[in-house]
Amino acid sequence: MEQVKKLINKFFTREVIFYLIFGVLTTVVNIVISYVLTAFCKVEGNIASTIGIICSILFAYVTNRKWVFNSSAVTAKEKWTEFGKFILGRAFTMVVEIIGVFVLNNVIHSFYGMFSDNIAYLINKILITIIVIILNFFISKFFAFKK
Repeated sequence: MEQVKKLINKFFTREVIFYLIFGVLTTVVNIVISYVLTAFCKVEGNIASTIGIICSILFAYVTNRKWVFNSSAVTAKEKWTEFGKFILGRAFTMVVEIIGVFVLNNVIHSFYGMFSDNIAYLINKILITIIVIILNFFISKFFAFKK
């Protein structure tokens, strides 16, 4: 039992808990914008996904910098370098997400025959987003906001 407590304390730090909270909020921004664009504005899924990702990246930068990783960047150069690294990491995961949504919508979509196209899209978007959240944590911690 003591081993389990140590393991939980090791993985559920303040940083991880705040990342999960703001990650959920970032994901909500991403999914809601993407879904509204596809379902109500009739924007093609990949374009809607890209717009949702961009909006969520900007939201994530502000919250991760200030509340999750407590950035120590002070000078304008440090802040721009940090922002550039953050954007570079998010650009990478944006490509992962775009390709993932495309593959799921166009290859695996047939497995969701019982759902409407909008619901199948939403399921695919959520699955890919979980992968992206995990990747983004490690990129932010060890690349963008490293101390």
